[in-house]
Amino acid sequence: MARLRHALTPHSHDASETIQSAEQSTHAGIRAAWIGLAGMMATAALQLVIVAVSGSVGLLADTVHNLGHAITTIPLLIAFRLGRRPPTRRYPYGFRRAEDLSGVLIALVIALSAVLIVVESVRALVDPRELTNLGWVLAAALIGAAGNEAVAVYRIRVGRRIGSAALVAEGQHARADGLTSLAVVAGVAGAWLGFPQADAVVGLVVAGAILWILLASCRTILRRLMDGVDDGTVEAIEAVAARVDGVEGVGRVRARWVGHRLEADVDVNVDGAATVEEGHRVAEVVTHALLHRVRHLDQVVVHVNPSYGGEVPDHVHELTAHHA
Repeated sequence: MARLRHALTPHSHDASETIQSAEQSTHAGIRAAWIGLAGMMATAALQLVIVAVSGSVGLLADTVHNLGHAITTIPLLIAFRLGRRPPTRRYPYGFRRAEDLSGVLIALVIALSAVLIVVESVRALVDPRELTNLGWVLAAALIGAAGNEAVAVYRIRVGRRIGSAALVAEGQHARADGLTSLAVVAGVAGAWLGFPQADAVVGLVVAGAILWILLASCRTILRRLMDGVDDGTVEAIEAVAARVDGVEGVGRVRARWVGHRLEADVDVNVDGAATVEEGHRVAEVVTHALLHRVRHLDQVVVHVNPSYGGEVPDHVHELTAHHA
């Protein structure tokens, strides 16, 4: 159960390889989306051939569902492309949020998949359908399960490397499709054993698993839309900034995801007797250290406060205090 939860729940690996360049990570995301799309189309094409041979309506529904999932890759590709556009006057922070919005669309499609599976399962329980050419149906279902799981593993792995919640959600969607194909396998086994309702019962179980996957994916996507970050991110930024020579203390630290990259702003305290040039140098070193040591960080703004004896006096922020 622990391994199953680890496989199905979006999470981060601090020790995993990280792509630091924003352009490089975007290229990796686009490549993963295209490769996944090709894998799903190839899987669906093989299933369509077997549908023509077997005449299985259940398998046809599974194949159409896989084709529908392939179509949801298109908004993700558009989002990655939009994220590469430079900021404008109207969108000064750029267009990377489109990636998170595509994640919401993917989550809605996963939810719709679960609803359709429940409807079909209940219908099959009430009116069991006889399966023909069971060997061919079994082969197609296994192809669908294997193909979708291969796409899921690849997309989730790349999504975690580049920090893309939307790409991870697409991988979870592919995994849900693989579970749907396994329901067809169960239906074939049930038909062989004289229990045609088996596929419907397993279908309801699969729908529950898909909803669990959906909740795990939505938690990450909604957290990012609310400017939430992973546990330990703020602490890591504070620790890196505090170790820079010339920094006497770290004040407010904020960070948020914009697409698959992090942006942050940090207040650091420096010696009040330092010149403007010296304070700027400390800020530059802090920026350089953060960009190299904090995973997925792409932009950081460092604000310098004068410090006297390790403390920042209140009068330093007298003009802006009334806005607090």
